[in-house]
Amino acid sequence: MATDPVPELLAQATRTLEAGFAGLPEFTPAHPSAADPAAMLAVLEEAARRLSENYPYFHPLYAGQMLKPPHPVARAAYALAMKLNPNNHALDGGRASSAMEVEAVGQIARMFGWADPFLGHLTSSGTIANLEALWVAGRLAPGRRILASEQAHYTHERISGVLQLPFAAVPADSAGRMRLEVLEDELRKGDVGTVVATLGTTAIGAVDPLPEIVGLRRTYGFRIHVDAAYGGYFRLIAAELDAPARQAYESIHQADSIVVDPHKHGLQPYGCGCVLFRDPAVGRFYKHDSPYTYFTSKELHLGEISLECSRAGAAAVALWATQRLLPLEPGGEFARGLALGRAAALELDRRLRADQRFVPRAAGPPELDIVVWRMAAATPEEASRRAESIFKACSARDLHLALVQLPQSWFQGAAGPAGGPDYGTCMRSVLMKPEHAEWLQALWDRLMAACQEGVGGSR
Repeated sequence: MATDPVPELLAQATRTLEAGFAGLPEFTPAHPSAADPAAMLAVLEEAARRLSENYPYFHPLYAGQMLKPPHPVARAAYALAMKLNPNNHALDGGRASSAMEVEAVGQIARMFGWADPFLGHLTSSGTIANLEALWVAGRLAPGRRILASEQAHYTHERISGVLQLPFAAVPADSAGRMRLEVLEDELRKGDVGTVVATLGTTAIGAVDPLPEIVGLRRTYGFRIHVDAAYGGYFRLIAAELDAPARQAYESIHQADSIVVDPHKHGLQPYGCGCVLFRDPAVGRFYKHDSPYTYFTSKELHLGEISLECSRAGAAAVALWATQRLLPLEPGGEFARGLALGRAAALELDRRLRADQRFVPRAAGPPELDIVVWRMAAATPEEASRRAESIFKACSARDLHLALVQLPQSWFQGAAGPAGGPDYGTCMRSVLMKPEHAEWLQALWDRLMAACQEGVGGSR
């Protein structure tokens, strides 16, 4: 494993932080254990041994789920902020970190083509960010339905239930995108308040047809919420995407609200979500009084525009530091990292299509950086069995992929039953680390060895 730069970076930055408070009187910690480095080290070493039982999420051989290691500067900045443990609910608890949050969120908004005025803040997760977006949608259109693709994240149906808003799922086509003709059928009923467009589904990275949805809004007058929790940062390399995805990202500024998760492609620790509203006037729905929190400053307290109360100011510091080092600019180092992961995904897909043991998606190459494939077999049951067998054989070789349930009709030469799609177990790889481009051959070699064991035969 490469030398970790964070301990030394953190040590130097901590000295700078401590110098800023050098005028305070010395004090002795009330907990004696806080002054016993040997005891703390013993506990931390035990924790390290326990943590080593995890999958190696930081390593390029982990290519299964949406787990991307934080940038070293994000880890260091988060730990540095924990010296103070700021709370960004109110300026009393996070004066500096709140200002850093405002700056960092502004950079994200500009990435999507928004300038002031807008409303936005960080959240503890994409789920909470989507909750806030749908909560505002429900306040603007009480009792009206929420529509999302059947491939949208399950959180939207769950959140709609929590908010007691009616929800309906719109079927997806073989590319995993929302079917526009079915969407329009639902819109004709006249009771839809919000349509959720997903830019980067969590199963296959599909991008809903946002330009066409914007066109339908002109006719039917609904609100558009873009869930870009996974795929939002691909706005930086939209020019490199295939036409449907590129056009969707070029239209994202027309959304009424947007959610993105910096703790996915944004190189941040969990949890760090972000919600943005194009119209800052929706802040009126958050208005509330606190008997002690909001009276030390006439400036905006972030707790006045968020549903969550206490929020980790350290998350804002980590995000600010990362974007300070790696600005969100097309052609910059951050964007190049996204492009490398996508290049690895396209190359893996190309190799799978050239090997008869695999059945690629009929819709074509991946839109972002998630690759899915079916195992070639006479029946869906046998294809599922082979996928599970190869998944285990890969893990034995330190290659960590994932399994996913998808309609068999989405794959070349496979068709679902007349009554609807026939779901089966397929294989899935998320190539979201820049290192995956360099490590693609190593991943492929392990996959080939696992196939030889789990299936036999060759291409």
